[in-house]
Amino acid sequence: MNILVLQHERVEHPGSFREYLKDDGHTWTAVHLNEGEPLPSLDDYDALWVMGGPMDVWQEEQYPWLIQEKAFIRDAVQNRGMPYLGLCLGHQLLAEALGGTVGPSASPEIGVLDVQLTEVGASGVFLDGLPEVFPCLQWHSAEIKTLPEGAQVLATTDACAVQAMSWGPRAYSLQFHLEVEEDTFALWNAIDAYAQALDDAMGVEGAKQFEADCQNNMATFQQLSERVYINWLQTGAKAIF
Repeated sequence: MNILVLQHERVEHPGSFREYLKDDGHTWTAVHLNEGEPLPSLDDYDALWVMGGPMDVWQEEQYPWLIQEKAFIRDAVQNRGMPYLGLCLGHQLLAEALGGTVGPSASPEIGVLDVQLTEVGASGVFLDGLPEVFPCLQWHSAEIKTLPEGAQVLATTDACAVQAMSWGPRAYSLQFHLEVEEDTFALWNAIDAYAQALDDAMGVEGAKQFEADCQNNMATFQQLSERVYINWLQTGAKAIF
């Protein structure tokens, strides 16, 4: 399997998923849209992953490539039925590409926080084997406001109703992060927009607590991310193989 990965920051890559892909013999190719790299043909790829980033889906004047990216995602998911995985911004872009809406969060979620499976999420394949409530890394100030037609909510929190989403049999997305590695916090906190959002939410001492919480939950992140990776492969297996 060869996966196309759309990135919006060099340091927001597939994280711990990279090791799982390598171990299974799969390949992935990154396109750095924020650096002006062009979108390739989908014909050469078996699946599409879209990562996070500090920009918002509605900032099309500042980041004009967002317009093409949304159309690209719509073609991959809606027209071609390609297996899809979206994380954070990639979760929000999937919603907008399919006709949903995204807006600023009433209460930004930043830190290591719990999410809860919905009944649909607990009974489906993508989040199978995950606890009903589990910790994850959150770092977002925008959220899905209305779902695309046909989408289902798989996980939720009081502050953000759509924490995980499915559309059709092979498109899945997460508002949160489980692909956390030892250096994830430090790399992301070096991005000005993220650092400012962290300071606003947790205060100037919040970074120490956030990083400590990440380290304390690293084993859990690894366990959960591997399970999500395996589950995602199962959801797209018929299309890929």
